[in-house]
Amino acid sequence: MRFTRWFLKPAVFLACLWPALRLAAGAAGWHGATLGADPVAALLHGAGRWGLNFLMITLCMTPLRVLSGSSLPLRFRRMFGLFSFFYLVMHLLIYVVLDQSRDLHAVLEDVLKRPYITIGMLALAMMVPLAATSTQGAMRRLGRRWTTLHRLIYPIAVLGVWHFWWQVKRDLRQPILYAAGLALLLGYRYWRERRSQARRLSVSRLAATDGA
Repeated sequence: MRFTRWFLKPAVFLACLWPALRLAAGAAGWHGATLGADPVAALLHGAGRWGLNFLMITLCMTPLRVLSGSSLPLRFRRMFGLFSFFYLVMHLLIYVVLDQSRDLHAVLEDVLKRPYITIGMLALAMMVPLAATSTQGAMRRLGRRWTTLHRLIYPIAVLGVWHFWWQVKRDLRQPILYAAGLALLLGYRYWRERRSQARRLSVSRLAATDGA
């Protein structure tokens, strides 16, 4: 427990922050770092990609806990979820401030005209209550409602992959990989839920038979 708190968690935190530091280094040109011919696009797509990566990693934590038999992955789930939100907010800010030059009218036109931006904005808006209720205090106050609220991560992930798929113009290999990974994760959760329901039904039937 002490090793996880004082060594492992800080190490994972720094690893999660590393992509942002690399993007910042490229934007500032530190030590010869570069973002290529279109730095704004590199920043925009880099932040968005890492936001989606951390969203997928967050969804992997529960299957890892089940498969490993250890609760350790669950101790990092909140961190990964918040880093996903962090990178997606960065993605939005880069889009508004650098790509659209803070022209909110142009941003609104883009949101209304381009469906992939519309669903991306919707996904980020849905993440706000999850980030706002990520504390232990919020979990205690909301009780069972907290679990129901945080199931929004599933439609958020679907919208995120959908946004990425529509945004890519030609090479669909990466969007297909994200979609396949998400389908596998959601399929696993569906299978576990159905198995759990079957077990509860079997137990209730057995109890009813014993009572009769």
